[in-house]
Amino acid sequence: MSDNRSSLSPIILFVYKRFEHTQKTLAALQLNPEAKDSDLIIYSDGAKQPHDEASINKVRGLLNLLNGFRSVTIIRRETNLGLAASIISGVTEQLAIHNRVIVLEDDLVTSPYFLSYMNQALEYYAQNDRVACIHGYCYPLKEEAPETFFIRGADCWGWGTWKRAWDLFEHDSLKLYKELKRRKLSYNFDFEGTYPYTKMLLDHHSGKVNSWAIRWLASAYLNNRLTLYPGKSLVTNIGNDNSGTHCIQSSVYTGLLSQHPIKVEAIPVEHSERMFRQFKLFFKEAKPFLLWRIWRKIFRKIKVYKE
Repeated sequence: MSDNRSSLSPIILFVYKRFEHTQKTLAALQLNPEAKDSDLIIYSDGAKQPHDEASINKVRGLLNLLNGFRSVTIIRRETNLGLAASIISGVTEQLAIHNRVIVLEDDLVTSPYFLSYMNQALEYYAQNDRVACIHGYCYPLKEEAPETFFIRGADCWGWGTWKRAWDLFEHDSLKLYKELKRRKLSYNFDFEGTYPYTKMLLDHHSGKVNSWAIRWLASAYLNNRLTLYPGKSLVTNIGNDNSGTHCIQSSVYTGLLSQHPIKVEAIPVEHSERMFRQFKLFFKEAKPFLLWRIWRKIFRKIKVYKE
């Protein structure tokens, strides 16, 4: 069990200053029948600039009125940690208390079946060291996917993990990059050249981006760990509207939420080459390299403006 108060995994939610996104995320989460028996822990990051304080206070006002969960704990940061540091420290803090957690950000809208799937899977694979992550999101693929399947690595849009897996997290992106190169795994790690994950590690090292997720993915991948995915998505990201960290306006990743529960049942605990190929095809058609270059240009313009 996740702790001695509740048989359901605690939910960690990271928020900043997007009131409408946060409101939609919470409203969807409350529609999960398991919400009323779940402990919700919210990390509210502090202001990066003085003019952000009004938006942050508006979000915190929403949080103060929140109900519909077993308990609500709000951790208000006095300073701005930024998304990466906030998530890394928050997940680490909570996994020092609980054996497992479910993690959301303020731009993820969930299906009413999200918590059921996450809790079932976190319980089912709790003792299987091969499994590092349970993921609630699946790309809108062209072919029908199985009910659940495994892909090597980890993921970040509505996910859950255990302390045993999070302990594998490596902070040093250059170390991860060099190990991928040494073991000649970069091409496979990049879904055979269709997604710029390896480049993201270098960009993190050089300070061009600040991503916790690429380090989580690489850490799990290099340790040959797996992530369980649902065949139909239980999460949709509403932050791809140019309002969030590392997001530009795009609908390419948006699919329909599952209207049915996802069954968690016995399947081979092994990387699915078939679904790897489906992910590769999706990335190839979505042209993430182009999206990445566009984002980099936006990032550089913002940096120049702030300086």
